[in-house]
Amino acid sequence: MTPATAAPLASVSFPALGTTASLLVTDPGAMAAARRVLDAELAAVDAACSRFRSDSELSRVNAAAGAAVQVTARFAEALDVALYAARVTEGVVDPTVGSAVRALGYDITFAALRPQDLGPVRVAGPSAGWRTVDWDRAARRLRLPPGVVLDLGATAKALAADRAADRAAEVTGCGVLVNLGGDLSVAGDPPPGGWRIALADDHAAPGTTGRPTVSITEGGLATSGTAVRTWAREERRVHHIVDPATGDNPTPVWRTVSVAAASCVAANTASTEAVVLGDRALGRLRRAGLPARLVRMDGTVERVCGWPEDTVQENTAAENTAAERASGGAR
Repeated sequence: MTPATAAPLASVSFPALGTTASLLVTDPGAMAAARRVLDAELAAVDAACSRFRSDSELSRVNAAAGAAVQVTARFAEALDVALYAARVTEGVVDPTVGSAVRALGYDITFAALRPQDLGPVRVAGPSAGWRTVDWDRAARRLRLPPGVVLDLGATAKALAADRAADRAAEVTGCGVLVNLGGDLSVAGDPPPGGWRIALADDHAAPGTTGRPTVSITEGGLATSGTAVRTWAREERRVHHIVDPATGDNPTPVWRTVSVAAASCVAANTASTEAVVLGDRALGRLRRAGLPARLVRMDGTVERVCGWPEDTVQENTAAENTAAERASGGAR
């Protein structure tokens, strides 16, 4: 998913959180201030929610499973969002899938994965479920059942995008777009015609020419997918999205799912849920009233709730496009 809005905008893209972070502002003079906001947000979410840092707050919480621990306000917010996602999806997007994700081999950063060292697939089985998490919000006191491992990756990055966009727009007074590996949030006044977003599987794919585009003026847009963040376990290819009911990857139905919603958190929650639900996702999205574009494994495109027909981006060399690349599900 790639911003394809033309000048006069300022943009920057850089590696962060194991994916690509992009920042666009409608006032080029506001870029430095907006970048400071985004950098601070990225540092905060990494320190609080990284599965790959032994010194992160999430690692401390997981290591203390079975005992009550006090958590910071920032971690509490991330946990609240993860539990919100679990509640509204009836457990389809669940933060207690940490053991299952590890069992599939995703226990180190994606860049460091060495599939040849992983051996056959191990399935951890059904997750304990979000209702087993003992969470005293007022006291910020958390107790995980023994053996339960939290993974906030399904929602923490989307929360960071929302927070960064809102704060940067407040600080700069201009329109802001933040894209964290397919989790995209906009705030402030948009450019004329809205923010044009080019859709794609892979954040590393160059350019926007030839891609379908969609415009948004507020809220969030998220793409979840199973085509890019994958690795081989002997004869089987696995990916990072887990069905909490089985502890395994869901039956492959959708290659990518893009959803627009009032926030990036809401969009990401729905797009991740759709990948897990398979064909049942169409009815679920219609009932929720969320515009979505779903691409089947064979490339067939389904659209619900007013998602527009594909409009292809056709750039010219003269256009100053603010393009960055984001694939769904990176975390």
